[in-house]
This record gives sequence, structure tokens and C-alpha cells, in this order.
Amino acid sequence: MTPVASFKRRHLRAQVGLIGVLVALAHGAEPERAQSSGRPSASPGQVDTLRSVAGLPPAIVGQFRDPLGFHQAAGGEYFVFDRRGHSVYEVDAAATSVRTLVQIGGEDGRIIEPRGFGLHPTGTFAVADAPNGRERIQFFGHGGSRLGGFFLPGRALARLSIGGLSLSGVGTLAFTGTTVLINQPETGALITEYTLDGTPVRSIGGLRTTGQESDRDVHLAMNASIPLVDPTGGFYVVFQAGTPMFRKYDAAGALVFERVMQGRELDPLIADTPMRWPRRTVNDSEIPLIVPNVRTAAVDSSGQLWVAFTIPFTYVFDERGEKIRTVQFRAGGIVSPTSLAFTGRGRLLVTPGCFEFEPR
Repeated sequence: MTPVASFKRRHLRAQVGLIGVLVALAHGAEPERAQSSGRPSASPGQVDTLRSVAGLPPAIVGQFRDPLGFHQAAGGEYFVFDRRGHSVYEVDAAATSVRTLVQIGGEDGRIIEPRGFGLHPTGTFAVADAPNGRERIQFFGHGGSRLGGFFLPGRALARLSIGGLSLSGVGTLAFTGTTVLINQPETGALITEYTLDGTPVRSIGGLRTTGQESDRDVHLAMNASIPLVDPTGGFYVVFQAGTPMFRKYDAAGALVFERVMQGRELDPLIADTPMRWPRRTVNDSEIPLIVPNVRTAAVDSSGQLWVAFTIPFTYVFDERGEKIRTVQFRAGGIVSPTSLAFTGRGRLLVTPGCFEFEPR
């Protein structure tokens, strides 16, 4: 067969194949698709609705002013961090009674202007607060007994703000039981790990490029992030403002990968991102008023990352950093999470409302 004849035959086959596809579509059928690698992927337009399967009774939830942390220890008891109530509560496993573990106050063993909370499965927990504008982290054991604590150098400074709530710095911590990890971009690192007596152990992750390096306050705010411990090993860092991104680090603190979070739900947020930010005066200093895109995040037992945005959508990423789900939570109405936490049984605890969801 001559080269010209061969070309004509291939061209004719291509035309026939295209006509077949068009005819199939005209009759409402889908054309054949190439076989995937065997792992199904969610449609980018599909939103999974998760409905609450349990939660604390309204009579108990009504005692909290602003629950911003809802966790469960290995023994089954629940812990509620009430930011506006300056308190930490314990609810029994049957969700029938509640008692106060930590009360309001600036002295050791109490909390004032609390911002961050972390629970270890054993029932010990860490609370970050700011007495007299100084950042402090305290550790508590069973019954709310104080195990120790320390102050961080400098004054408390909110880099992000939503609804009057500080979401950065000491407001985002992860408690491992023996150390605490906090985001301190002013140190030049994304995560600083401290022992229970306040000794810095190591720094993890360099700051990302933001394009705002000429304005230090904005640059640091764009590096405000949520540190998370991956139960399968390593750490996640989820950036809260600017370009939606997260990073994965291994147990030694080496970067594994970096991902940009994308989706049609985020398009309006990204389109509305300003190039300049108004400034406000805090403690005689002017700082930019930056509203975050990410509200909270958590990692499940299989190493999947759940990221809840300031809009009522949550993205789920697998252990390779690939987006696999878009989720909305419903408990009577749509719930926009202010905190996420997984239980030992795999359930997902969500505030506000102190609801429980089956994530699968």
C-alpha cells in the first residue's frame, strides 16, 4: 500500500469513529472511555452530603457559648473547648452529663482569651491562651489538673481574622502528648515543635513564596497555617489565606509534596482575593486585615486530609495529595465547620453544634 493510500485509510477510520461517537451522544449514550487505573475518582461537580448520625444533646450544647473544639478520647468521653466561655468541658461517653475541667482566669491552671486546643487520645490536652496579651500554652491531665506550661516570647498578634476570631499563630496547634506544634512564620519556619517545658525541639518547613515579600505583615499572614499530625506518619501544613495550598512533610521534617487546592467552589473566593488589604491598629501597631479561605482541617486514620473552607464546602485529599471528594455537612441545615476531629472509631466530630458524622 502506498503512503498516500495508507493516510487516506487512517483518515477515513478517524471520520467513521467520530461519526459513531456523535450518533451515540445523539441517542443519549456515553461513548466508550479508556480504562482507568482501577481507582475511581469523584466527578469534579459531585458534592457528597454527609448527614449527622449523632451528637451531643441540645440541653448540653446549650451550656456552651462558642464551642470551637469537639474531641473524643480513647475512653469514650468527649471534650469541648468553649472559646467564648474561656472553659474546657468533659462530657461522659453516654452524653448525659457535663463537668467543667478548666475555668476562666489568667493564673496558672485557668485560661483567658483562649485560642487553640489539642487533645491526645489518652485524655491529656493543651490549651493556648493570651493573658495580658502574652501567648501561653498550658497542658492538662485527667480532671483538668495542670501538668505544666510556658509563655512564648513577644506579644500575641493576630495575623488573620474572621468574625472577631484569631485563626493563626498560637490559635492553631497540634498536641502529640509529649510535644506541641504551632505555626510561627515570624521565625522563618512554618512549624515550631516545643517540649512541655517550652524548649524548642525543631523547626519544620520554610515559608512559601507569596509575592508579598515587600510587605512583611502580609507575607507572614499568607504563611499562617494549620499544623496537623498524620497518624500514618509525618505532618501536614494547610495554608489559611492567599493561594489555597497545603504541604506534606515526612516524620523527619523533609518536604514530601506541595499541592494547590482547586475547585469550582473556590473560584469565587480566589476571584475576590484583593491585592491590597486594609490595616487596623492593634496594640499600637498597624496590621493588615486579612480574611482566610480555610477555616479548619483534620487528618483521618488513613492519612486523608480534610480541609474545610470559610464557605460551606470541605475537600478531601488522599495520601498522595489528590482531591477525591467534595463534601457538605448537614444537621438540620448546612453546617459550615469551625472545627473537625476524628474519633478512634473513625467518626468525624464537627462544631458548631457538636455533631457526629460517618465520613464514608
